[in-house]
Amino acid sequence: MNKQTAHIISHTHWDREWYLPYERHHLRLIRLVDSLLDTLEQNPGFRSFFFDGQTIIIEDYLQVRPENRERLERHIREGRIFIGPWYILQDAFLTSPEANVRNLQIGHKDAGVYGEVSKIGYFPDTFGLTGQIPQLMVQAGITNAFFGRGVKPTGFNNTVVSDGYESSFSELIWEGPDGSKVLGILFANWYSNGNEIPVETEEAKSFWERKLADAGRYAATDQLLFMNGCDHQPLQTDLPQAIRTAEKLHPEISFVHSNFADYIKAVQDSLAGRSLSTVKGELRSQRTDGWGTLVNTASARVYLKQMNQRGQALLEKVAEPLAVIAGLHGGEYPHHLFTYAWKTLLQNHPHDSICGCSVDEVHREMVTRFDKSRHMAEGIVADSMGVITGAVDTSGYSSFGEDAIPLVVANTSGWSRTGTVSVELDAARLYLREGLTLEETAARMKAADLTGRILVDEQGNAVPCTVQDLGLSFGYDLPDDRFRQPYSCRKVKLTFEAADVPALGLRTYAWVRPLGGALSGETGYGQEGSAAPVVAERPAFAGAAGSLVHGGRILENETLRVEIMADGSFSLEHKPTGNVYRDLGVYENTGDIGNEYMYRQPAGEVPLTTRGLSAAVSIIEDTPYRASIEIAHEWEIPASADSLLEEEQRALVYYPERQAQRSAATVLLKLRTVLRLERSGKGLEVKSYFHNTAQDHRLRMLFPTDLAAASHRVDSMFELAERPNEPAPEWLNPSNTQHQQAFVDVAGEHAGLTVANLGLHEYEILRDGRNTIAVTLLRCVGEMGDWGWFPTPEAQCLGEQKAEMLLLPHSGDTVISGAAAAAYQFQIPWTCSQAEIHAGTIPAVYSPVRWSGKSAAFSSLKMNEDSGDLLLRWFNMENQPCALELDTEIPAAGFYTSNVLESEGEELKYGIAAALELQLGGHEIATVGIRLG
Repeated sequence: MNKQTAHIISHTHWDREWYLPYERHHLRLIRLVDSLLDTLEQNPGFRSFFFDGQTIIIEDYLQVRPENRERLERHIREGRIFIGPWYILQDAFLTSPEANVRNLQIGHKDAGVYGEVSKIGYFPDTFGLTGQIPQLMVQAGITNAFFGRGVKPTGFNNTVVSDGYESSFSELIWEGPDGSKVLGILFANWYSNGNEIPVETEEAKSFWERKLADAGRYAATDQLLFMNGCDHQPLQTDLPQAIRTAEKLHPEISFVHSNFADYIKAVQDSLAGRSLSTVKGELRSQRTDGWGTLVNTASARVYLKQMNQRGQALLEKVAEPLAVIAGLHGGEYPHHLFTYAWKTLLQNHPHDSICGCSVDEVHREMVTRFDKSRHMAEGIVADSMGVITGAVDTSGYSSFGEDAIPLVVANTSGWSRTGTVSVELDAARLYLREGLTLEETAARMKAADLTGRILVDEQGNAVPCTVQDLGLSFGYDLPDDRFRQPYSCRKVKLTFEAADVPALGLRTYAWVRPLGGALSGETGYGQEGSAAPVVAERPAFAGAAGSLVHGGRILENETLRVEIMADGSFSLEHKPTGNVYRDLGVYENTGDIGNEYMYRQPAGEVPLTTRGLSAAVSIIEDTPYRASIEIAHEWEIPASADSLLEEEQRALVYYPERQAQRSAATVLLKLRTVLRLERSGKGLEVKSYFHNTAQDHRLRMLFPTDLAAASHRVDSMFELAERPNEPAPEWLNPSNTQHQQAFVDVAGEHAGLTVANLGLHEYEILRDGRNTIAVTLLRCVGEMGDWGWFPTPEAQCLGEQKAEMLLLPHSGDTVISGAAAAAYQFQIPWTCSQAEIHAGTIPAVYSPVRWSGKSAAFSSLKMNEDSGDLLLRWFNMENQPCALELDTEIPAAGFYTSNVLESEGEELKYGIAAALELQLGGHEIATVGIRLG
């Protein structure tokens, strides 16, 4: 038998913010790194330290200690401080696929400035792991993954339960859905199993007797791992002395102050000729009792998740593609601004931050960061659209006269798109520099003639639209070469259906005065606050001419028919299949005596629902291209939990064992649900608005599918993961809620229902005989949870709330039917901007790239900072290979395969008709680089 080696790795797990606000943790970080630098310089026996896999620690430290940069950099280059590969340690389920990629890219770039990047797939405390992480790691040149959760039960204060887990050993092979494999290292005894090693002999004897046995119980080799550190753990400066004590006590064991690279090599050498258990796909603690998964962080402080969804989509799905288009037509791709915006957003992605499981002060600061990142992204979008509108050829509208107002509608999703858009236009503008009095300026703008105008497309065809006169407004320009230029204007808001706007492209329209009467294809328009709209050409399925509403309670277009019942529930008929989904849109309310980490319904409680509760139904929008119906409920629900809950919280009663119930006192919950159907829509929009006045409760919306299915599919990181509807036999938790990104889908043989969402990351497939999809809209609790009592009154989420979903019935295949693409598009806002009449290099209908691929989902279009190359990314939603074809009119010097770090790979050749053909493997994440000519 080989001599055992005890690898002792010094580290600290650094939550930037958690049970203390950021600056309180920041203060402790500064002390820690000061101590580390002194120790490394004064004690050569203290060999190395691991910076928790995240480079933001360096930024946070140098923000206060810039004078220590040289000292820090020297120890990194000498291999005594290990940094990277991440910028922050994120929650992979609650952050977008591209946010995970940007996190890796920024971490690698920042670490590279100081020295070598630590190629360690580090996930010490991530709350479950997505299935595509092995592929993400392999593409980043990382062959391992270290993690503490996902395959082994944990209890109160992260106590590790020893009742087995999916692998026989802490070492395992983790395989992703595409077949990518990494060496997985489970912190079977947590990432603190070597913390505070004693120097004194007697204490050390007891310590090592226990710790060696614990590590040996799960180790597959003679290489034992001991993590010398924990959450915000101060440096153990006397570790060399502690190691010498251990060597005297156990001469049969080699004790080494080690690092992850040396440990991995030693394990791989010891495994030569041996096999390990293989764990496949997602690691969600699905083979545990279900009480310690921390899954309900997906619904803690839902407002944070909604802000994050908006910020991510704006950066990766709007700002980056628009900056590429602008960059191709004379504009700048602002890499520095993107890095700042991404870093600011990523600072909200650590697991204790985005999960909403910290004290209130932490999440207040997060709101500010979300705003800062979004404001920067909005500025980039505005700048890019300025370049684009300046380059679009709108000269074709000059025939309508000098006062024609062109506008550009941009679709930055990966698929062609038809939908309703709104854009605000300055119908008339007068700059204050003209020298008129303010009264005269205002009078002229009020007198601007808005009558007689219509909206036309690039062919001159009239497009039905609603015009809302927004009246007198103030605005200003901020020129690059002059002082600010204020103006007064007459502003209008146009709402219309933008049809067939190309993927990653644009289409132009103009608001004009018609020449010589009606135009070809005229269908009329409506103007709010004016005479009755002129209406022609009406859909045959509608009730009143031109309306998508009939009977006051029915919405209908060519694909869908929605009928609203007296209690506000509704049926949804999918005409192509004839399938009807009934009892949709019912609200469910239960108590929650858990915490920010985990939901706990009071024992014996029967859920409240709006079934049978009378609802007021009214039409609030009725146009030829879109209609909306409002459903209003007034619902008495319990005001909070009873007084026993706080007693149990203060006594640190573990949440599964609590006996609290809901109070007898009630409050009024006013619900306003808006159902919206577009003329060409394949899905039904559902928006819920309410003012929350209750505490300690959960609100969900229910969507029964009545489809025979044993499993369902759910959007995750670069994957449509398939999950069973029934939990594993080990599962004891009555709740089986799970994570989602953009949507969840239940499908039978010939019909299916996809429920897409905006920032609603928690769902459950109910075991009710109907395969009901339950989506959490709000979860309200009053404590953080975990290792002590930390009150969080703001986690009760009192006040105005909003939730948005899209119901997409389909033919039974969410990919082939286009439901998945529509769900992804739902995440991405349209971008509209006013233009001027001029010639340009961009045609009126334009897309720089065109692609096709049956099961490919488009993910990203951006520019590489170092090479200036364009990088496009897709992932295969299916397990079967997929042919991908890419065509472009961009002057290209070449094409190549790439990866998530945007490295240049294999050269690709043009196929037939100058199109690039590429074969995607099952579940492959594929990145293509385009060298600009």
